[in-house]
Amino acid sequence: MQDFLTQLKIQRWDDHRYYHHSRINQSLHLLSAISFLVAYALVFKDPAIAALVAWLVSMTSRQAGHFFFEPLGYDHVNNATHEYKEEIKVGYNLQRKVVLMAIWAAAPVMLWIDPTLFGYYEATTGLEAFARHTGELWLAVGVGGLIFRTVHLFFIKDVMSGLVWMTKIITDPFHDIKLYYKAPLALMRGELIEPRGNMDHAPT
Repeated sequence: MQDFLTQLKIQRWDDHRYYHHSRINQSLHLLSAISFLVAYALVFKDPAIAALVAWLVSMTSRQAGHFFFEPLGYDHVNNATHEYKEEIKVGYNLQRKVVLMAIWAAAPVMLWIDPTLFGYYEATTGLEAFARHTGELWLAVGVGGLIFRTVHLFFIKDVMSGLVWMTKIITDPFHDIKLYYKAPLALMRGELIEPRGNMDHAPT
């Protein structure tokens, strides 16, 4: 258990120091984390609506922070190139995220082309049925993406690394709130990039 917690701390710290320099990105992660907690609460009552919240608010805000606001050049804080960070990324690097987001975007297109999804759903019309079926597909994409990468890590690394990463992803909303709740205030002060000194030591 101690090894598990140590690896979890390392994965969290590497994720923060390599991929969360921008205060805008951090603020969007705070929004994402809060909406993910809403989705977590909804999943027990209405999984389809929970998936719509998770993908339309949580995932779009989170990935927008990475794609549009996080510096992609040479990382002077960690003395690492963007290519190196992408290569060692445990979870979904930007290239893998593009594939995942493409699958996500394809789901409603498939439903629009064939509302029955090759006979899986009954033939229905209307926005509510379309939205609910989209949410169900997005839930499958999210769970499938989590399981796929976890099992993938079993083979390319080890079982411990995969289970640690899965735990990190599931608990990220709680940790992100703890880590980035001050980011909007820093952004309002005009601080676009977290000071280098803050990146030198892992947060407790």
